[in-house]
Amino acid sequence: MAQPMQDLSTGERIQMFRNHKGMTQAALGGLVGRSEDWVSKVERGAIPIDSLSKLAEIAKVLGVRDLAELTGRPLALTPNGGPEHSSVAAIRASMAQLPGLLGDAIPTSTLTPSELATKVADAWQVYEHDTHRYTALGPVLPSLLGEAHRTARNANDQTPAATRTLVEVYNLLQVYLKRLGERDLARIAADRALSLATTTSDPVLIGAAAWNMCAILTNRGEAAESLDLAFSTIGILTPIPDDASPEYISIYGALHVSAVIAAARSGDPGKGWDLLHRADEIARRLGHDRNDWRTSFGPTNVAMHGVHLAGEEGDAAEALRLADSVEINPALPLERRTRYLVEVMNASRMRRDDLGTLYMLKAIEQESPEEIKYYPLVREALRDLLKRERATYKRDLRALATRVGVIG
Repeated sequence: MAQPMQDLSTGERIQMFRNHKGMTQAALGGLVGRSEDWVSKVERGAIPIDSLSKLAEIAKVLGVRDLAELTGRPLALTPNGGPEHSSVAAIRASMAQLPGLLGDAIPTSTLTPSELATKVADAWQVYEHDTHRYTALGPVLPSLLGEAHRTARNANDQTPAATRTLVEVYNLLQVYLKRLGERDLARIAADRALSLATTTSDPVLIGAAAWNMCAILTNRGEAAESLDLAFSTIGILTPIPDDASPEYISIYGALHVSAVIAAARSGDPGKGWDLLHRADEIARRLGHDRNDWRTSFGPTNVAMHGVHLAGEEGDAAEALRLADSVEINPALPLERRTRYLVEVMNASRMRRDDLGTLYMLKAIEQESPEEIKYYPLVREALRDLLKRERATYKRDLRALATRVGVIG
């Protein structure tokens, strides 16, 4: 028996309208600039559509006039389902200024490169470990960007150190903005970081900036471009010198992990598994988890990406089997730990294991009560559960959905 319309997920609705049009997945993918594999994953619920413009493009191709017919709910204001975060307007205004003038109006003395590095490290500490990081960090980012530019302009003989820290600031902006659904601003931040890095002769800095750009390209659906960038940067760092530092090896391995996901999103999971095996070899050479340039690279992160890759392929059973052997390192950044829990949750969701899905949703909220609100997959999972809620967990489910903002 067919599911009632109100019980269908966004992916299932896209599949329904596509079938009504007599259109193949390959045809739909071609018309919206995506692969057949990407359409298949969206329809299965393996990956979300977190771009409003892409959803509108699909609706146009399928002849759907009201986006609510594809989402099953009123149109959200942002990809995460809520209004623009209060910190975004000031960050946008700051990034719109000429880089050569940023920081001139700040009524404090110019920081030394060492003082700036300490301040940026403190900001990263908040982002990676504070469970209310968006509220705590958002108001300080515009001034931090200004201070970083002003310090870099006045660094003189310490310019390389100041440039490295300025790249770190833009990398922080990229991940912060990406998580809030501000993908255009995140792309600008990542591009500026990569441009700054390529003015130096520092292969680690170039690799770290490229890793960040790969992340935003893949997030934007530009997986082929992400894969090309990862491979070209890996080429710059290859071969690993015999006396390579742990930082060098870590960035080299992190680029392979970026390529894993880009390959999967490009419709070549076989290449993704090959790259994951190579990343595992690099992680074993490194020997332990590190977080150089916020990449979280090490044996644990590689294992986590095995779970991710199986989920991307739609093999939820394999994803959960692999997850059984992954012990989360509490020293890893909060975002990485939370994102992994979301991937495990989504594997349970794809298997229609409602109790398992709800259990993982609670684990995500316990890990980060603020972070849970910014994952489209979380919101989609909650909506699915609400459609077929049971008396045994109705109260817990509705309370969680209310806290996340899925229901009023």
